[in-house]
Amino acid sequence: MTLYAVGDIHGQLAELDRALALIEADGGAEARVVFLGDYTDRGPDSAGVLDRLIEGRAAGRDWRFCKGNHDRMFQRFLESGRENDARISSGKSWLNRALGGTRTLGSYGLGGEAAAFLHNGGIETLASYDMGGERMTGVDLAHAAQEAVPEAHLRFLDELAPWHEEGELLFVHAGLRPGVPLERQSEDDLLWIRGEWLESREDHGRLVVHGHTALSHPTHHGNRINLDGGAGYGNPLVPAVFEGRRAWTLDERGRTPLEPAAA
Repeated sequence: MTLYAVGDIHGQLAELDRALALIEADGGAEARVVFLGDYTDRGPDSAGVLDRLIEGRAAGRDWRFCKGNHDRMFQRFLESGRENDARISSGKSWLNRALGGTRTLGSYGLGGEAAAFLHNGGIETLASYDMGGERMTGVDLAHAAQEAVPEAHLRFLDELAPWHEEGELLFVHAGLRPGVPLERQSEDDLLWIRGEWLESREDHGRLVVHGHTALSHPTHHGNRINLDGGAGYGNPLVPAVFEGRRAWTLDERGRTPLEPAAA
């Protein structure tokens, strides 16, 4: 069976449309596609990305969706105004420019800049948000976001799966904690892990396809494939094709074999 996968999109709607067109040209409108999460933040149109994915699912496209860490941060801000995640060692707020939450809010008509942050015990929280000359607190901004973001978008974020299994492949946003059975993996690791995961050479039972750690281009590491080619930082979004464990990247020229990188 032929299967397609798309790594971190990060609000890049034009790149998503390009990737979907490449997939349809290779596999037709009925192609099965797995999305690896991080649909939001950093890019200019997170709202448009979620619209496109929701519309495709509603139209009966054979699409599967994993949750990314940025999707969870957005979801938590909408649900409770929470800005921070314990896995961010710097303590930065989701509304910090480095994380891109304000770009997401801007795509819902709440464009502005974090004017000031409070810092308490190494944790950064919004003190003031400047939206066209109007100053808002973090509480005000969370309430405005709850009003602006459609319920269908919040429901989509809430329903995202932590992983997707397909034959010899396992799809997950960030990766796995080596040596821990899949059913005992923590959501924090599935969405955030780097460190020992990226360093591990062990066989995980399936070829693991993930994103989260941005590279300049998708890379095959033998036991895993990282499909985050850095679209959140302006690189093209590169979809991949799988037939069993065989993999290719897709571009306008067609398929290019994705082989394990030399050690």
